Amino acid sequence: MANKVQYKGTGRRKESVARVILSAGTGKITINGRDFEEYIPSAMLRLDVMQPFGVTETTGQFDVEANIYGGGLSGQAGALRLGITRALMEVNPDYRKTLKPAGFVTRDPRAKERKKYGLKKARKASQFSKR
Repeated sequence: MANKVQYKGTGRRKESVARVILSAGTGKITINGRDFEEYIPSAMLRLDVMQPFGVTETTGQFDVEANIYGGGLSGQAGALRLGITRALMEVNPDYRKTLKPAGFVTRDPRAKERKKYGLKKARKASQFSKR
């Protein structure tokens, strides 16, 4: 068996972590052993994940094998996009010039705010009663 060249990237978003392995292929995406369309049913999120390939004009050139855990579907899709972006920059560092202005290289720092004591949620308090 010949050694296949693999490019790795890790993406994080909210509570999700995606470990991505890119290898030369036909554009098949497998997430946690399941098909891409099956794992992410939302067409909008799928489009979001595919954006780095569109910007670098590499659609259909790489197979993606991803292991994702934590968070919800939206966070997992964001983590997968960042993982794919980082793996693509490993393939060719020149891709950074097109990915950076598109905003794919930066990790989205937004996360859930912690709950404060005396409140119901991070900022929601119980209704004020004058009497």
